[in-house]
Amino acid sequence: MFAKRLKQLRKKRKYSMQQLADTVGVAKSTYAGYESGYRQPTLETIQSIAKKLSTTSDYLLGLTDYPDQQEPSNNAKEFFNHEQLHWDGVPLEQEDLELVRMLLERVVRDRTSSGDPSQNPS
Repeated sequence: MFAKRLKQLRKKRKYSMQQLADTVGVAKSTYAGYESGYRQPTLETIQSIAKKLSTTSDYLLGLTDYPDQQEPSNNAKEFFNHEQLHWDGVPLEQEDLELVRMLLERVVRDRTSSGDPSQNPS
């Protein structure tokens, strides 16, 4: 998976193998080995490549399916828009998420209508 994602993302970002090899300080043939799966880079090298490609090590290693670097949102409403949410490995269905959304909307509505300014989200 690493080799495939590395090659796809390099091409998508329009870098040459030589440019990535120069970034991490290896020969072009060594870098080509990373993309073919013949060689395995060190963790430090993976981090350098990820930074150059504006992605995460987790994406390159197959630990996430989101290639773009993004700061996690603290907005629960946005969080529920992510696909494949689960609770300790048990997949959550769309109707489960809708129930949780409705509960959170009620909590927020109750807090904002209580008149307590310390509870009012700004």
